[in-house]
This record gives sequence, structure tokens and C-alpha cells, in this order.
Amino acid sequence: MNEKFYSLPKEKQQAIINAGYRVFSQNSYKKSPMQEVADAAGISKSLLFHYFQNKKKFYMFLWTTCGRISISTMTAYGCYDRRDLFEMMERGLRAKMHIMKKYPFMGNFVIRAFYETDPSIQTEIEKSYARLISMKAAPSWANLEPDQFVEGVEPERILREMYLVSEGYLWELQKKGSLQTEEDIEKIEADFREMIAFWKKIYLRKKG
Repeated sequence: MNEKFYSLPKEKQQAIINAGYRVFSQNSYKKSPMQEVADAAGISKSLLFHYFQNKKKFYMFLWTTCGRISISTMTAYGCYDRRDLFEMMERGLRAKMHIMKKYPFMGNFVIRAFYETDPSIQTEIEKSYARLISMKAAPSWANLEPDQFVEGVEPERILREMYLVSEGYLWELQKKGSLQTEEDIEKIEADFREMIAFWKKIYLRKKG
């Protein structure tokens, strides 16, 4: 990637990034035109290629930027050093809402990228995702206090269930195009708070 991209004002960088998230979240990688990204960002297509060389490099830049922003924000919200799962989830929810307000199309992009089947990027996405999980999420899960859960339920099972429900919920919203507006974000936050409250009722060990 051309380092001149980072010499742009932060607002322009964010405009280009958000334009990429919007266009690539609406179609598959193959069917997402770079001209549309350039138009949405308010720059020429040639200048976009000057910064990123080609479509694949721009796409992977967007993907790695998701990881960088997510990790830095989750770290700032204290998500990775919690021993209580539900406190971790509450902090994580606040962090994700913060991200969605600044990058409204990032959530759609991540979901579509995760399920992308184009062989030119699929393997790289999968490898990158595995690295991100092993870097932050897996170690933080290992630090969870097991005595907080009801007897006989493995933490790994709980985490797996929560992951699948969350992914399914966001995938449905993505198909409806319901992950961009302030109203969408408020509904997502309310729905996830309701899910967290439900999981606490069935999985959290009663004190006393």
C-alpha cells in the first residue's frame, strides 16, 4: 500500500475506508467495483489504485483494519482482562457500538468477508481470522473464572452457543441491510442486552 494514504487527513482516510466497507458489504468481492468505491469516497479511481495498487490489496487492507480497530477498541474498553464472562460481554457490546457509530458499514463488511467464497481472498481471510482469535480472544477466554457458571456446563460450550447465535443474528440483519443507521445500532444494542440477560439467567451460577 502507498504510504501516501496515511499522509491524508484522518477524515479523508475514514471516508475512503467507509466507502470500501459500504461497497464491499453490498455485494460479493468479485461484483464490487472499485469505481463505485472511488465515487463513494469522492476521489478518482486512479488515485484509489495509487494508494492501494489493486482491488485485492485494498480489500485485505479493509479486513486487517477491522481487526486493528476492533482489538484496539476492545482493549480500551477493558474487554480482554475480565474474568467474568458477562462483564466481558457488556464491555464488548459497548466497544462494538462505539465502532459501529464511527464505521457504520464495518459490521456488514466483516460478515460478508467471513463468508466470502472467492478463492483469491478466502484463504487469507480464514488465516487472518485465526490469527486474530489466537492473539486476543482465545487467551481472554482461557482466563474466565469457571466457577461463575452452573455446574455441568463447559465454558467452551457456552461461548460456542453465544457465538453462533450472535453470528446468525447479525447475518440476518446484514441480509436485510439493517446495520447502518443510528436506529439500527440502538436496536442491535437493545437486542444484545436482552440476549446477555437471558444467558445470565440460564448459565450464571446462583450466589448463596
